[in-house]
Amino acid sequence: MLALPVQARVPVQARVPVQARARSAVRFLNQATFGARDADVTALRTEWRKGWLDKQFALAVPKPHWDHVLADRLAWAAEDPTRVVTDAPVAVWDWSVWQNYLSSPDQLRKRAGYALSQILVVSITSLVNPTNRPLLTAGYLDVLEEGAFGNFRQLLEDVSLNPAMGMYLSHRGNRRAQYDGAGQPVRMPDENYAREVMQLFTIGTTVLNNDGTPALLAGQPQETYSQDDVTQLARVFTGWDWQPTRADSEHLRLPMRHVAANHAPEQKRFLGVTIPAGTDGPTSLRIALDTLFNHPNVGPFIGKQLIQRLVTSNPSPAYVARVAAKFNNNGSGVRGDMKAVFTQVLSDPEAATPLHIASPAPTWGKLREPVLRFAQMARALNVSSAGEIWFIGDLSDPATRLGQSPLRAPTVFNFYHAGYAPPNTTISAQGLKAPEFEILNEVSVAGMVNYLQTFLSNPPVRLTLDFTRELALAGDPAALVASLDLRLANESLSTATRNRITTTLTALPATTDAQRLNRVRTAYLMVMAAPEFIVQK
Repeated sequence: MLALPVQARVPVQARVPVQARARSAVRFLNQATFGARDADVTALRTEWRKGWLDKQFALAVPKPHWDHVLADRLAWAAEDPTRVVTDAPVAVWDWSVWQNYLSSPDQLRKRAGYALSQILVVSITSLVNPTNRPLLTAGYLDVLEEGAFGNFRQLLEDVSLNPAMGMYLSHRGNRRAQYDGAGQPVRMPDENYAREVMQLFTIGTTVLNNDGTPALLAGQPQETYSQDDVTQLARVFTGWDWQPTRADSEHLRLPMRHVAANHAPEQKRFLGVTIPAGTDGPTSLRIALDTLFNHPNVGPFIGKQLIQRLVTSNPSPAYVARVAAKFNNNGSGVRGDMKAVFTQVLSDPEAATPLHIASPAPTWGKLREPVLRFAQMARALNVSSAGEIWFIGDLSDPATRLGQSPLRAPTVFNFYHAGYAPPNTTISAQGLKAPEFEILNEVSVAGMVNYLQTFLSNPPVRLTLDFTRELALAGDPAALVASLDLRLANESLSTATRNRITTTLTALPATTDAQRLNRVRTAYLMVMAAPEFIVQK
C-alpha cells in the first residue's frame, strides 16, 4: 500500500485558513441546527463535523417538550390566582417549542425533529379540543426527536400509534366494516392514515430508483400502490384507540392500545403481501409496517426530503443515492439507522464543499424558510428569557409575522409540497424544485421584514437580545457588515450587497449609544433581507 504524503495526512481543517474554517463551520451549523452561535462555531472548528455530530448524538434530551408544556401551563396559572391550569391558551405550545429551538443544547436533535415534522406531519391547528392540543403536539414532537437518532422502523411504529397522529389522520377509533341485512356496507374502515402512511411517510406515489429518479417502465413512471392497496391496508389500522383517560393526561402521549373487538378480522392483501384472516391487530400492524419499511422506495424517498429540508432543494441523484445507501445499510448491516442517514446528509461531499457558496448556479441551495431565518437571527443574538415562559407565540400570520410556525402546517402536505416549483420562472423552466417558494409572496415578504424589525427593536416581554458583539463594531460599518455576513450568511453576501449595506449604515449617525444600537439593528435587518442570505448555499 502506498503511503500518503505527509501533507495529505494532515487533518483537512488544519490546512484550511482560519477564516475559511469559520465560514464552513457557520454553513454547516446553519444546516444542522437552528442557527450558529459563537460557542458552536468555536467547538466545530476544533472538533469538525464528525466530532461535533458524535457529541450531539450522545446528548440526552434536556427536557421533553411534554415537560415544557406542563411547566409553562403551571407558570401561566401561577401569574394570576384566578387562572386554572387546564385553561392555559393553545399558545403554550408555541412558548415551549420556541424555547427549545432557540436555547436547547441538543440542536441537532431539535433540527432533525423539525425536519421530520415536515415529512411525518401533525398540525396542532387540526387537533380538536384546545385544552389537549398543546400536550398532544408536544408528545408527538417528543416521539420525532427521540426517533430521529433511532431506527426508522421503530419511528414509523411510534408515529402510527401516537395519539396525536391517531387524531390528526383519524385512525384513532377506526373500526371494522359493518354491513346491513342485505350485505351492503354501512360503515367501512377509515382510509386516511392508510393512504398517507404510504403516500407521504414511506414510499411515495412513484416507484423510484435508489438515486431518487423514477424507475420507468416502457418510458413511463410506475405507481407504487393502488386504491385497493389503500382499502386493504386501512383494515390493518382498525381497533386502535387511546389509552383510558388519566388524570395526569398521560393518555395523550402513551401509544394507542388495541381493542380486538373493533379490528377487521378478514384477510388483508396489499403491496404483494397477504395477512391471513384472523390475524390479530398487533401482528397485522407489525407485518404492515415491516412491509412498508422494507420497500426499496423508503431510502430515496425519505432521504431526498431530508436533504431538501436541511441542505438543498435539488440534490444530485448521486447525493440521494449515497443517503439512500446509508438508509439501506449503515455499514454494519442495519437498515433504517437514522444516525447514519443524518450523518450522510450533513457530511456528504456535496453538502460540505465550499464551492457552492459563491456559485451563481441556480441548481444549488434552498430558500431559507421563515422559521429558520428567524431562529438563526435570534440565536445569533443569544436570545434569552427572564422566566420559564418564552413569550413567542404563533407566528403563522404572513401579513404581520413570519407566515410559518412550527407544527402549524395547514395540511398533511406540510407548509409546502416537496415537489413545488414556482410557475413561470427560470426555476420551473429548468425542471428544478423550490418548495419553500410556495409560501413566499408579496404579503409574506413584507410581513417577515416588518416582524423582524419589531423583534429587533421591541422583543416580546421578558426576552433579551445581546447586541454586545455588534455594538463593539458599530463605529466601523464595513467591519460590522463583514461580521454579520460571516455569522449569519457564511460569507455569501456579494460585494455589491455588502457595499450597499455599508453605505446605508455609514449614513446613520453613531455618536450616542442609542444611535449605535440603531445602526446595529439596521445592519441585522438588512443582512436578513439580503437575497444572498435568504437563499442558503
